[in-house]
Amino acid sequence: MRIIVNGDQHDVEPETLASALAALGYGGRKIATAVNGRFVPQAIRDSTRLAEGDQVEIVAPMQGG
Repeated sequence: MRIIVNGDQHDVEPETLASALAALGYGGRKIATAVNGRFVPQAIRDSTRLAEGDQVEIVAPMQGG
């Protein structure tokens, strides 16, 4: 399935957001996610199903000052 992650196309096999994040190398990292413009909390990533063409945004916290 092809999805858009932070503006770049990716082909992934997984059907849930959590499994797609793991396949893309984000597993276990502290990140914020949104699918098609809607925030998806970590607690429901396992049950959030993805579809062809979904747009996923991933934001990692940054430190600095």
